[in-house]
Amino acid sequence: MSDHQSPAGDNQPFIVLNPDGSCTRFISFPCSPSTPDQDSNNPVLSKDVAINDNLCKTGVRIYLPKETLITSVGKLPLVVYHHGGGFVLFSAATTPIHNFCNHLAAHLAAVVVSVDYRLAPEHRLPAAYDDGMEALHWIKSSKDPWLTDFADFSDCYLMGSSAGANLAYHVGVRASRQLHDLEPLKIKGVILHHLFIGGVERTGAEIRLADTGGMLTLSRCDAMWDLSLPVGSSREHEYCNPMAGGGLDDVMGGMKKVGWRVMVTGCYGDLLIDRQMGFAKMLELKGVENECFLGEGYHGIELYDELKANELFDAISDFMSSITIHKH
Repeated sequence: MSDHQSPAGDNQPFIVLNPDGSCTRFISFPCSPSTPDQDSNNPVLSKDVAINDNLCKTGVRIYLPKETLITSVGKLPLVVYHHGGGFVLFSAATTPIHNFCNHLAAHLAAVVVSVDYRLAPEHRLPAAYDDGMEALHWIKSSKDPWLTDFADFSDCYLMGSSAGANLAYHVGVRASRQLHDLEPLKIKGVILHHLFIGGVERTGAEIRLADTGGMLTLSRCDAMWDLSLPVGSSREHEYCNPMAGGGLDDVMGGMKKVGWRVMVTGCYGDLLIDRQMGFAKMLELKGVENECFLGEGYHGIELYDELKANELFDAISDFMSSITIHKH
């Protein structure tokens, strides 16, 4: 039996690998039910829909601003969101993630589809990437009225937080090569919120902020990569370090060719900030249009600080609006 330290800031294991190959997780966050009742006081409705209930047990939680049901504002932008958790923890129902998506849908006046993907180590990468692509194919052909009646499939954005941002990036690279197969879904941009990437060689921020007492420390990063990467892989694997071995050359024939824009958000107190800024710089050098939104705080702060979340959502709204103007 082996264990890995809790992300809650104590010395208790956050996951135990059992001798039979199963895992026991010790998750410190509660889960929240969906809120589909139109007669409730919730400004945003949500509901859970299964995608692959038999094989992978994957699904989505869809968020719809309730005012859309009573006003004729036209169809809303579609944000396909992927949650964080180092690929090994949490779900779309985890309370901070659920609340974040609620606020995201309300602030942007958008339909948000939060993807519930398979977790490692039971399902190591690229399983999560596969599930992200499956979700896009499900959305494009879905008959769910919340999507068909209220979501503008021609105004779609991929987004994720932390490991979910990593997932959104890799799904974006795949999707950029399957545009015809994804019609009528038209992706316009990718929003990478506190991108979770790594590497073998330590950055200055990783050394300086290795044990800051926050949710994400360097040892926990290493542990999550050990649990999620293909067995025997190092942190130089392209899933962890997209810049290793010319990995970003992939976007030359993908995101750059289709003209998508990328938004990279981060905080200076995040030990991954050097990698995130390096990633954005490399995108720029490769000719991919991108912009950065950087501020004070720690990894994932917007999931817990409403003021910071509102600042982020304002920046995302500006990013999406600039794409709409640019396209016209």
